[in-house]
Amino acid sequence: MLFDLSDRKVLITGGSRGIGLGIASVFARAGAAVAILARNGETLATAAGRLAGLGASAVVTVVGDVTDRADGQAAIGRGIAELGGLDVLCANAGAFPDAKLADLSEQQVDDLFALNVKGTIWAVQAAIPALEASARGRVVITSSITGPVTGYPGWSHYGATKAAQLGFMRSAALELAPKGITVNAVMPGSVLTDALAALGDGAIASMRAVIPLHRIADPEDIGAAAAFLATTEAGYITGQTLIVDGGQTLPEIPQAVL
Repeated sequence: MLFDLSDRKVLITGGSRGIGLGIASVFARAGAAVAILARNGETLATAAGRLAGLGASAVVTVVGDVTDRADGQAAIGRGIAELGGLDVLCANAGAFPDAKLADLSEQQVDDLFALNVKGTIWAVQAAIPALEASARGRVVITSSITGPVTGYPGWSHYGATKAAQLGFMRSAALELAPKGITVNAVMPGSVLTDALAALGDGAIASMRAVIPLHRIADPEDIGAAAAFLATTEAGYITGQTLIVDGGQTLPEIPQAVL
């Protein structure tokens, strides 16, 4: 392996399924000690069983809700304690509910910002002391191409949260650099999670057709990018974004995809 992560202690919010589980799986294969945080204890237990079989040096599960500052930060504290420290925080917890702009309610907007934006902020805040003590602290935020680069009907509130994450990332990177902590973001395109699969074969085929590499990303494709940003070799990269989309954002028109 080019990069060694076998001695890393990693906590992933929203780590029990989808992209979060993909991220956790990559770190587990690399031999890291992995803590996954989510709201549902049953899905956490299932995910932990999968991770244990991939070679993780330790697997920790933590039930918590990052939308609640006190609860989420307490859960992160428990995860750090069980790991015995923290080198990498993957602030991944998030959702992408569909709602047309004309129909959006205040509650829908508030709920999504509480999860995608506030949840990211509170998670990073809680992890700062442990990441500083690590002397090689890394924060990797899961943003998206939707919002910062592209738009999609029905995701105006989602896109706003993903753009907000990047605004937070840049200022956080400046504040945390003196502590030896880097802060970066991965920006996935279409990823084959259970939520995406639920859209049906027709929708997935349409997405695949406009991706130059002609496949939907696997969650572990995003995990590989997150793992790179966590390495010693990436220690001079901070405040940056890494698009992982198979070339999805490249074509000027769909017909340009061969």
